[in-house]
Amino acid sequence: MSANEHFLSGKVAVVTGASKGLGRAMAVALASAGATVVVTSRNAEQLAETAAMVETAGGKALVQPADLTVEADVRALGDSIRQHGGAMHILINNAGVNLRKPVTDFTLDEWHYVMNSNVTSAFLATRECVPMMKGHGYGRILFLTSIMSHVSLPERTAYSASKSALLGMVKALALELAPEAITVNGISPGPFATEMNTPLMQDAEKNRQFLSSIPLGQWGDPRDIGQLALYLCRPESNFITGTDLLIDGGWTAR
Repeated sequence: MSANEHFLSGKVAVVTGASKGLGRAMAVALASAGATVVVTSRNAEQLAETAAMVETAGGKALVQPADLTVEADVRALGDSIRQHGGAMHILINNAGVNLRKPVTDFTLDEWHYVMNSNVTSAFLATRECVPMMKGHGYGRILFLTSIMSHVSLPERTAYSASKSALLGMVKALALELAPEAITVNGISPGPFATEMNTPLMQDAEKNRQFLSSIPLGQWGDPRDIGQLALYLCRPESNFITGTDLLIDGGWTAR
């Protein structure tokens, strides 16, 4: 493998929600370019599986289980990185949840659960990690937003609100961190074949409806998200900041 293919050698990345799905795919993609990847989520057993995949892909894995809605857990994540040298270069805020139900059926606790899991977790992780990212002349922060921050569907009130909030964070942070050469961007996935979408995929009628709404006629492959994240971490992407990249099979072009 050429040096160019190992362009993340010596770089440290944190991927939240890395125990499965898109988070796991992005962690493995970064590892394939030589990164040390700190994988974190609530599920320690699944994180161990991700770590093994990171090592197989050619990177080094550090496992730090955490509930990213809990400030003390996020501080422990930062302490773990500091114990391993303290330098950090890439943060991918991927952790998130979705509850699909009519707004009138939402409890306040459920609303807080979605907002804390999707927005507060990203705020806490970013606040903790940014000091370690400054001063290197290179940095990347990616937020997994969603097409539901651009368009929406019924029963997505909390989810769409949370993902739209992340877009605001992308723009503000891009301006704030530009002097440090840290770029900040969103990735808005459309329908991808992940565990979060399993209920839709297993419902024959809902699956048919979703596929009929995707011009390419198929669910997305999580590995495609990994490759997009990897591109945004390349030196060649250093003029891309403060924006959101849609990867949705044409959904939002309708």
